[in-house]
Amino acid sequence: MSLAINVLTFVLVLTSLFLVMIVLMQRAKTDGGVGAAMAGGATESAFGAETNNVLSGATIKGAIVFFVLSFALYVANIYQAKHHSAGDNKLPTVSAPAVAPGVAPAAPLTVPGAQPATPPPADAKKP
Repeated sequence: MSLAINVLTFVLVLTSLFLVMIVLMQRAKTDGGVGAAMAGGATESAFGAETNNVLSGATIKGAIVFFVLSFALYVANIYQAKHHSAGDNKLPTVSAPAVAPGVAPAAPLTVPGAQPATPPPADAKKP
């Protein structure tokens, strides 16, 4: 499922780049703007007098593909989140060994010459 989500995400990015380029190639209503600078006469020579209709149709179809892919990715991510096993993302739990009721815990090991982490109480220093 993860591979399908990655492929759909890549196609969505390509579709969004296509949409940006198609929108920038369109001429504004006043025959100016980025569409005239970017497309110039190239779109008219390629598509003829129907340039606006071809670019508008490509924009509509690209927008439909964009929204369908976005919805498919949304549904796929929800499906993956619900069906992802809960044990995979949890840390393992370790239970401490049980101590017998009558046994006292072992005394901590001391190293000769080592300073204790906490100073001894004040009354312990008196002889």
